[in-house]
Amino acid sequence: MLLWINGPFGGGKTQTAHEIQRRLPGSVLCDPEHVGFGLRRMLPPALRGDFQDLVSWRQGVVEVLDLALTRHDGVVIAPMTVTDSGHFGETVGRLRELGHDVRHFTLLAERETVLERLRERGVVHQLQHVAGRNAGGHGESWAVRQLDHCLERLREPEFAEHLWTDHTTVPKTADRIAVLAGLTLRPNDEGPLRTRLRQARVGIRHIRFD
Repeated sequence: MLLWINGPFGGGKTQTAHEIQRRLPGSVLCDPEHVGFGLRRMLPPALRGDFQDLVSWRQGVVEVLDLALTRHDGVVIAPMTVTDSGHFGETVGRLRELGHDVRHFTLLAERETVLERLRERGVVHQLQHVAGRNAGGHGESWAVRQLDHCLERLREPEFAEHLWTDHTTVPKTADRIAVLAGLTLRPNDEGPLRTRLRQARVGIRHIRFD
């Protein structure tokens, strides 16, 4: 089974994916962003646009996830924002055509909720400035610019199943996805402080310097 977790940038996809992977024995996390950033780094800076527009990204994601789903004896989790209908068909749709059990979920929240989460994430991204990288807050600014488009597109029926996350926690969102997918997660035995620290570590590991 593949759990594809969609949602706006800053919507909690990565944190939810890691929460499920932590509590679901045998599961693995396969992040399609890694394919995209690898392709992006191959291009001169002036040619670095949205990597999802590259056919090689869409085909590469399908090839890698198809291999993981075929050879790995466990659930595969892919956190990735996809708002273009064509791109969605060439990734999620194509994997379904190949016979895989793909469960797609879109995490949604009100605009102000996502903006607050992006502001919190911006504190982590200050590490880029401290490290002397020329990234600063660019990633978050780009996410804010994309927010209205993402929220509008992802509300469409084709991107169901929709899960609203304004008034819930990451562990509870993971629990909800597991129930809908017919999976059983291990009990969440972490306290609030430990959860916060672990989520901060996840955020730091996913800082992009390019």
